[in-house]
Formats: sequence, structure tokens, C-alpha cells
Amino acid sequence: MNTPCRLLLPLALFTSAAVFAADDGPLTINGCVLLPDSQCANADLRGADLSNQDLRRINLAGANLSGANLRHANLDLANLEKADLSGATLNRASLQQANLRLANVTDARLIAIQGWGLFAQATQFKGADLTGAYLEFARLSGAKMQRSTLRAADLEMTWLSKADLMGADLTDANLQEAKLNDANLADAILTGARRHYATFQGTNMEGCKDCPHDWEQ
Repeated sequence: MNTPCRLLLPLALFTSAAVFAADDGPLTINGCVLLPDSQCANADLRGADLSNQDLRRINLAGANLSGANLRHANLDLANLEKADLSGATLNRASLQQANLRLANVTDARLIAIQGWGLFAQATQFKGADLTGAYLEFARLSGAKMQRSTLRAADLEMTWLSKADLMGADLTDANLQEAKLNDANLADAILTGARRHYATFQGTNMEGCKDCPHDWEQ
């Protein structure tokens, strides 16, 4: 018979954390059972290793995931509203139609994520690395993306109205049909970006490299 065993982890990773795992059972951290559809609002998952976990539709609203490892995790349709993902690693994670509204993703790594239809209005992405991210149809209106890296990201038909992209690197990004109305592209880089049918009405392009400064409003 398999019996649960308690894993002792460095305090630097989990402060007063209760981490349990059975040989064939789900990982449980601080009372959060890490399975699809689990209810883990406001859970303390700081520094947790959640790589490759199936977390579809999980409720992590307000959860603390700062510094967590979410590489290759499946977070499709997950609720991460107001969650703290600062400094987390989500490379190649799937976040399709996930809710990241008002979350803190500052300095996180989101390289090559699958974020089709992601909801991330007013989310903090300052300094985040979204190189190669797939974000078609994502909702990023009002997002704070200062100094973020979006090189070769797919932002086709993405809503970026009123987003703050000051100093962002959008080199070779796909911005076809993207909505950038009233966005801030000051000091951003758009070299090689595809801009067919993108809209820039009221966009701040001061100091922007290769922005369409002659765009007709």
C-alpha cells in the first residue's frame, strides 16, 4: 500500500510550507491539491516546482506563485486573476484562454508560451520575457509591459489598446491586425515587425524605432 510521505524542502523555497506527495497521488502544497479544477484561491505556492503539471481550469486567483517553476505546465482556462507570478518561469506553458487580469508577472519568463485568447487586461508584465510567445486574440488592453521582450511574438489580432509598451522590444513580432490604439510605444523597437492592418490611432511613438510614424489616424 502506498503511503503519503512528507517531503522536506529548503526554507528558501517554502516558508512554513506543507508539501505532500503520494507515489501515485497528486502533489499537494499548503492545502492546494494540484489537479485540474482545484480550488486554490490565495494559495501560497512561492518557489514551488509545478513544471509539467496539468492545472487546467484551476482556480489560483490571488495566489502567490512568485519564483515558481511552471515550465510546460498546462494552465488552459485557469483563473490567475490578481495572482503574483513575479519572477516565475512559465517557458512553454499553455495559458490558452486563461485569466491573468490584474496579475503581477513582473520579470517573469514566458518564452514560447501558448496564450491564444489569453485574458490579461491591466496585467503587470514589466521586464517580462515573452520571446516567441503565441498570443493571437489575447486581450492585453491596459497591460503594463514596460521594457518587456516580445521578440518574434505572435500578437496577431491582439488587443493592446492603452497598453504601456515603453521600451519594449517587438523585433520581428507579428502585429498584423493588432489594436494598439492609445498605446504607449515610446522608445520601443519594432524593427522587422509585421504591421499589416494594425491600428495605431492615438499611439505615442516618441523615440520608437521603426514605428509607423506616418500612420494615418
